[in-house]
Amino acid sequence: MVLFGNKRGAFTHQIIREGEDAILRINYQETPRVPSIEDDSFCMALTIDKLTEIQNITKIVFYQKRDIEYDQGQTAMLIELARLYKHLVKQKDVFNFQSMFQRAGAAVNPKDSVRYMEVQNIIFRKLKSDPVGSYVELKRILRREKLNLQKITDMELATVQQRYISVLKYVLDLLAKTQIVILAQTYLSGYRIGNRDVYREIFHPVIKPDFMFTKLMAAYPPDAEEIDNYIVGDDIEITIFKFPDSVQYLYHVMPPEFRLSEDQYEILDMARKIMAEHKPQREEFVDPERMREVFLNVSTDLIEELIDYKRIKLTTKETKQLAEILVRYTVGFGLVEVLLADDKIQDISINSPMGNIPMFIVHQDYDDCYTNIIPTKTEAESWATKLRLMSGRPLDEANPILDTDIDLPVASARVSTITEPLDPTGLAFSFRRHRDRPWTLPLFIKVKSINKMAAGLLSFLIDGTRSMMVAGTRGSGKSSLLSALLIEIMRRYRIITVEDTLELPTASMRKLGFNIQPLKVGSALSLGTNEVGADFGIRSTLRLGDSSLIVGEVRSTEAKALYEAMRVGAAANVVAGTIHGDSPYGVFDRVVNDIGVPKTSFKATDVILIANPIKSVDGLKKLRRVISLTEVRKDWEEDPLSEHGFVDLMKYDAKKDTLLPTTDLINGDIDVLKAIAANVREYAGNWDAIWDNINLRGELKQMQVDYSLKLNDPDMLEAPFTIKCNDMFHLISGKLRDEVGEVESKRIIREWEEWLKREAKLRQVK
Repeated sequence: MVLFGNKRGAFTHQIIREGEDAILRINYQETPRVPSIEDDSFCMALTIDKLTEIQNITKIVFYQKRDIEYDQGQTAMLIELARLYKHLVKQKDVFNFQSMFQRAGAAVNPKDSVRYMEVQNIIFRKLKSDPVGSYVELKRILRREKLNLQKITDMELATVQQRYISVLKYVLDLLAKTQIVILAQTYLSGYRIGNRDVYREIFHPVIKPDFMFTKLMAAYPPDAEEIDNYIVGDDIEITIFKFPDSVQYLYHVMPPEFRLSEDQYEILDMARKIMAEHKPQREEFVDPERMREVFLNVSTDLIEELIDYKRIKLTTKETKQLAEILVRYTVGFGLVEVLLADDKIQDISINSPMGNIPMFIVHQDYDDCYTNIIPTKTEAESWATKLRLMSGRPLDEANPILDTDIDLPVASARVSTITEPLDPTGLAFSFRRHRDRPWTLPLFIKVKSINKMAAGLLSFLIDGTRSMMVAGTRGSGKSSLLSALLIEIMRRYRIITVEDTLELPTASMRKLGFNIQPLKVGSALSLGTNEVGADFGIRSTLRLGDSSLIVGEVRSTEAKALYEAMRVGAAANVVAGTIHGDSPYGVFDRVVNDIGVPKTSFKATDVILIANPIKSVDGLKKLRRVISLTEVRKDWEEDPLSEHGFVDLMKYDAKKDTLLPTTDLINGDIDVLKAIAANVREYAGNWDAIWDNINLRGELKQMQVDYSLKLNDPDMLEAPFTIKCNDMFHLISGKLRDEVGEVESKRIIREWEEWLKREAKLRQVK
């Protein structure tokens, strides 16, 4: 970064070079005027004056209590005006209209002098502050002078008048070719001279308060249609826009920090400068929750002191809000936290290079959107430092990838960071927001990712302690589906999870009464850390006693250890994991051919679930669907695909947009279900009983969804109530088995629904 110019004094300027950008920064700190090209004619004229002297500027920034930035496109329009003005000044003699008439031997009366001075004032003064108004006025003057020409009888005077008119046309033609006037044409009907509404349609600066580094486009896009609006928390306004000529949606966020008073901005700026003197150490980030609590208390005390010092009156609520904002922009992740507060956001992408590219998000209802938030290099470096401290993992040229997880007050998220040399243009980030509460099979039914039969089948397989691999592409919902399967495991059994970044909802499950132990291992992509390797972590679980084993994501050599665990424990416990793959054979190819797991070990997999996004016909929407449930048979030798080693239980039907049972499942020709039945007296040799139980489970899941929708009670599909439903199913089934010696589905449905009705009434009363 190279600086030119003098920082001190109102309206002085600097030129800052950042990469390919040359930024003109104009000082507005010592003036009560609000810097705004669109609102203030003085500000526009001042800027044009500076641009006539300075070359090759790509951005303009006014700094006061906030940085107000005009991007390259808007700056280019102002540079075009500055060049036009400079060009006209060089031809000043052309606009000496009095001399023009005097040379023709005509006397210029005082009335004519006023006319000529009016035109000169427009060209040499007003043009800089109001180019659109100048254009409109000159057009009106041109019409007037054409009428005057018709009244002139003297040929010499008429010739001079024509020259006068040609000069006016010349200036108008130059103005008409400028981008500002071209864009203004739409708004000139009924235009009033001096009205600056037209500039508000053309100029939309990015605003960045002093206390933060991220920039935000506060203004709404003028050519967009608002399609949704909602509030996150108490004070974060979200608006979704679509455009007539673009397939992209705009996710426009307006957080409280952009609606503060000038006094509040000043307090925050002073507080940030004081807080910036403290450099957090690694040990402070060991317990992020405790650290934020401490910083929030310190921030509150500091802001209260500054309020007293500045003699400003703020309410307790306003003081608390300022303290929370200060923490967010000192030890937190700034506007990333504002985005993560929206539970409809699934992913946040922050691409390099910083400073020009907006953040992108994946929205629950609108899929891929771009935002009005533009991160800067300074902010990116701050995030990278915090992620290093929080994870204890390196991020440098030798380790250009950092995968970790963060637990913030608004949400938890998995974060992937890359830097040079892998990313030649600097830092880039990907935040995957974890759902606040675990996913459940009824929730998957509600969003049509699965249907009731698939839910019943998965519930049956979990109770049958089968080994499963959940596969799919990135963003297909693998981890969410694995979380839902975890909720189906009865709480009487122990669960051990192994992950390199903590995505599974182990903390939530522990609060729900599960006997669950999470293990955190080193990332397969990280080098030079002291973390335990994933393969060692998985093998160690075999020494931790009888447990279900869940592996967050299988990426590398830990697959061998996972399959070792499957072979050892598949008969007694659920063993499951996620892996990238778009088909059962794709999973086989990845596990056996890429990772090197022996074919005989791969046979320890009982079922493969494939989850993939299904695109709409127009390509604008992605529907997350489970597209197949497939068993892996054990009687093949080399190639499961050619030797009928894969048998589908259910397949996705695109026309019906649902999973359908295969003929093999309907006929009971499924080895994995026979293996489960062999260990249960009521099912042994009785396919009808198995089929009936699968459908029973599915009916109960669907009933749970139906009651939730009927009563408008979405919490009935969440994990706490789903666990109650599962427990009651097992209790009623056990009671009837003891009473009558068999499981009667109709009685179970009747008793379970009676219980559900009672629970629903209690919930309505509460």
